[in-house]
Amino acid sequence: MKKIIRMIGEEVVSVLSKIDEEEALMVSTLLNKSKRIFVYGDGRSGLMGKAFAMRLMHGGYTVYVVGETITPSIEEDDLLILISGSGSSDMMYDFAKKAWNIGGNVILITTNRDSKIASVSHHVLVIPAATKYRRKVEPETIQPLGNQFDQSVHLVLDGIIIHSLQMNETLAQDMLKRHANLE
Repeated sequence: MKKIIRMIGEEVVSVLSKIDEEEALMVSTLLNKSKRIFVYGDGRSGLMGKAFAMRLMHGGYTVYVVGETITPSIEEDDLLILISGSGSSDMMYDFAKKAWNIGGNVILITTNRDSKIASVSHHVLVIPAATKYRRKVEPETIQPLGNQFDQSVHLVLDGIIIHSLQMNETLAQDMLKRHANLE
């Protein structure tokens, strides 16, 4: 068991070491410039997106998860963040086009810079991890499906939030006030 856990950790460290810092900094910059943030991903990428949205809310950002009942319409100058390992979801492609046409900014977090969704995104943050598709350019992994991508996305987005909050000087006490208290 310890060997497997160590190997997973080493894989993720390897992926994280290859993140383009400028791409990650652009995400941070756009988070701090946007009046509202919308986050979406399918499946486990969606779960990573919801965790990201929760942390943004704790940090004082106005954030919504696309598809939830209380999510309003996206508007000009809003930010749409899409998380897709393959970058090929038809629905996310349509979301990106709609946000673009309205005047919103679109960020795609993916493994595939040349994907369909990337072609209609303003910015792309590449996570050079393995997905369930196991394309030739993806790293080797002992993990099934898109585990390596999901884990790496989670950690990269946490790093982006920490950096973004440091830029805004948000205090930990303020974050605690916004943490759920009906639990």
